[in-house]
Amino acid sequence: MEEVERLLGKAVEELERILSSKTVVGDPITIGDKTLIPLVSVGFGFGAGGGTGAPPGQPQGSGGGTGGGGGIKPVAVLVIDPQGVRMEPVKGGTATLMEKIADVVASGMQKAREGKQQGA
Repeated sequence: MEEVERLLGKAVEELERILSSKTVVGDPITIGDKTLIPLVSVGFGFGAGGGTGAPPGQPQGSGGGTGGGGGIKPVAVLVIDPQGVRMEPVKGGTATLMEKIADVVASGMQKAREGKQQGA
């Protein structure tokens, strides 16, 4: 049973190490005059179990184990630009996050082109 407690303790220590504000707020990405900050949802689960007993003729029995899993899902992008700060929700996962970033970059490039044309 001590082994199960030790394994469970190690699992909790690892979760504490992994989960921080950096886990849900990604590193800023700066593109031109825009800064994009990804926001993600983090989920996890784990379990532990143990047992004792012995089959007939055996002096002693024991057992134990732990297991766990988790996932990270993008939920929004915080966009900071000269017009202000806004949050763009992400629906559908990582591919959509990349699409959202591409949209923001394309929009910024289009506005930059329009600004150059007006100034010319």
